[in-house]
Amino acid sequence: MMFKLLNISKIIEYLFLLNLKTIYYNLKWFGFKKGIKLPILINSNCIIEGNGKIIIDAPIKPLMIKLGYGDVGIFYKNNKFILRNYGVLKFEGTANIGHGSKISIDKKGKLLLGNDFMITAESSVVCHNEITFKSNCLISWEVLIMDHDLHNIFDNNKTLINKPLPINIGKKTWIGARTTILKGVNLPDNVIIASNTLLTKSFKKMNVIIGDSPNRILKEDISWER
Repeated sequence: MMFKLLNISKIIEYLFLLNLKTIYYNLKWFGFKKGIKLPILINSNCIIEGNGKIIIDAPIKPLMIKLGYGDVGIFYKNNKFILRNYGVLKFEGTANIGHGSKISIDKKGKLLLGNDFMITAESSVVCHNEITFKSNCLISWEVLIMDHDLHNIFDNNKTLINKPLPINIGKKTWIGARTTILKGVNLPDNVIIASNTLLTKSFKKMNVIIGDSPNRILKEDISWER
């Protein structure tokens, strides 16, 4: 009896959260058979642009991915989430991308989000090449991650000297508030990036806190909880 009541309450919760934008884009992206399960919950004030692919490489469950929702008290909850996707956005499980965040994927871009991915609020990911987050990554607010400089730079021989480079973020990485991560950065598992870090280099050592300028390991043998 209790199980049935829990199911009914869950159904009521889903119905309360649903809106036409959620229904429309789920059917558009996944077709009727998968889309009717409504795997992605989309805030009604989200802005969505582009004809790129949305892939869920995991068992489909209702509302397993949430776009534009959150509860970070220092930001206005109605700030719009923006998804500009002309490439490929792939989810490998559950995800929650908070209000005010912006995701931009270019035609050749591939953005992979591992299981249990979360952006709290007001952060931006700009993908022209390839950006990968493994499972259990947490991104705080006002973070900027970009694998391209957005403008091309040439030397005297007209050779391009700032090509886009992929970014790879390991499992259970916590990226602190107002951090910027630039192209070519590779991080191992279980890393914390200190707030306000401009991260331009890769690291191989796990279980560390990284920060400072130039970038260095601030503390070793750490662990953290979400």
